Amino acid sequence: MTNFRQYAIRGVTSPYLALCFRVILGLVFVYASMSKIPYPAQFAEAVAAYRLIPFQILNFGAVLLPWIEFFCGLFLIIGLRTAAAAVVTGLMLVMFIIMIVINMYWGAPITCGCFDTVGEALGWRKVLEDVILLLFAVHVFYFDRIGVFPKKGTRPSGRRKPVPSNAPS
Repeated sequence: MTNFRQYAIRGVTSPYLALCFRVILGLVFVYASMSKIPYPAQFAEAVAAYRLIPFQILNFGAVLLPWIEFFCGLFLIIGLRTAAAAVVTGLMLVMFIIMIVINMYWGAPITCGCFDTVGEALGWRKVLEDVILLLFAVHVFYFDRIGVFPKKGTRPSGRRKPVPSNAPS
């Protein structure tokens, strides 16, 4: 029984599983941004239907959010700054989940606007999809260790190399 538990823990914490989740999450976000970037006015209308975003920042957000989705997805796919991209995608997913649940509670007859300006109606299926993607983002944040770019020099390690005693001052 303990061998099964060790293999299960090793499988769940595997960096290869995190790589799969990272690529899936990245592809979803890049795909989601593709229909929003060329049509920001339609996306602004879809966001306005949620009735949660102040009108003053609606247009700015409708232009900015698809680009954030695109670059976070791209960074996840290529393995650049994956922890930061996972945090930003996770925060966006939390925001999406909250907005969907609030509008489901209100009984608003609107569509999601997630992958197209005319999308599927809000429902628990969409909440479940976003929760699963959020779990992917959390897994990537904690267990992703595979990257295309070397980690050396990109992040301070916290430990300094000792200076040799014969080094000039």
